[in-house]
Amino acid sequence: MNRAQLVDAISTKTNITKKDVDLILTEYMKQVKKAVQKDDNVRLIGFGTFKKTKRAGRYYIHPATGERAYAKTKNSVRFVPGKAFKKKVNSKLKKKKVVA
Repeated sequence: MNRAQLVDAISTKTNITKKDVDLILTEYMKQVKKAVQKDDNVRLIGFGTFKKTKRAGRYYIHPATGERAYAKTKNSVRFVPGKAFKKKVNSKLKKKKVVA
């Protein structure tokens, strides 16, 4: 699902105009980015948590040249799905019988 499809789905379900849904979605993303940038975790109960993490610097071998290079330490963003989200994603899986 892309952004346009998400806006359309929310608009249809809530009877809010697509323009307003797009505005809300844009502002939501801005606020999540601001909070994570400030080292605040964004917790949405039942959905998940967005949080900032650090990736340690490391050496690697450049595949094209074979030269050794160094990647500096940098920040990254991690999304940890909540319990309800994980349950929903895994609800369609069939349980296999274990034969001992």
